[in-house]
Amino acid sequence: MAKRGLGKGIDALLGGGLDFSEEEGSLREVEVERLVPQEGQPRKHFDEAALEDLARSIKEKGVLQPLLVEELPGGKFRIVAGERRYRAAKLAGRTTVPVIVRSFTEQERLEIALIENIQREDLTPIEEAQAYRALMEHAGLTQEQLAERLGKSRPVIANALRLLQLPEEMQRALDERTITPGHARAILSVPDDEGRRRLFSQIVKEGLSVREAERRAARVAGDAAGRKTPADERARDPFLRDLEDRCIERLGTKVRIKGSLERGVVEIAYFSKDDLERLIEVLLGGE
Repeated sequence: MAKRGLGKGIDALLGGGLDFSEEEGSLREVEVERLVPQEGQPRKHFDEAALEDLARSIKEKGVLQPLLVEELPGGKFRIVAGERRYRAAKLAGRTTVPVIVRSFTEQERLEIALIENIQREDLTPIEEAQAYRALMEHAGLTQEQLAERLGKSRPVIANALRLLQLPEEMQRALDERTITPGHARAILSVPDDEGRRRLFSQIVKEGLSVREAERRAARVAGDAAGRKTPADERARDPFLRDLEDRCIERLGTKVRIKGSLERGVVEIAYFSKDDLERLIEVLLGGE
């Protein structure tokens, strides 16, 4: 069986659309109790309030979009796309749901489930990053190829994947919305683990804004001799300080402007090859 392209959505994976023909799959009603969620589902968290809202809609209007499934031995059906609708239908007390029955390769099952989840807007940042990584690994895609096929810019993919460099504690904080992706990028711009942990603690304890976190991250120096004192900082031109802050916010990394308004040097820090490539794309207009 020839491998299907990813395209910019599930339709592309299904050969250009859902037409319910014999060739593309059959549309039917199936008992909810015969449906089995797919193992390795990319989505780990299902918002209970959102599920209840969807369940209320299903009670009023039914399941408007069929689930995508494949038939298993013993009369069961594995959900390939639509687990959220399945969960909401159960909450709504539905006994049957509409499904499209098709056969899939293992890779197609994973790709469809990943893309369905990526295209939703309520994934946590870490779930989204994990989905990107899994899709790249299983489909053998580069960041650039994945960005093109999902209709996103490469810096968006690169920034998401960088979040997976965070320790588990910080990833949990991001999932729980204790910190934001902007905070996470500020933490990642600090080159050493101890500095990252210290900044993370300050963000949580002091309730720092993203911009303040970026300022603190940018002022972490590699050694004491290179640090600016508070007096040095106050003496700097306020216009240059503002430009520096804007660069930090835009690039998501340490930026230092040295010199005067007439002449000087702009230093931009990077901490990995991927980080360098991301910065180059941003600077050259990749976003």
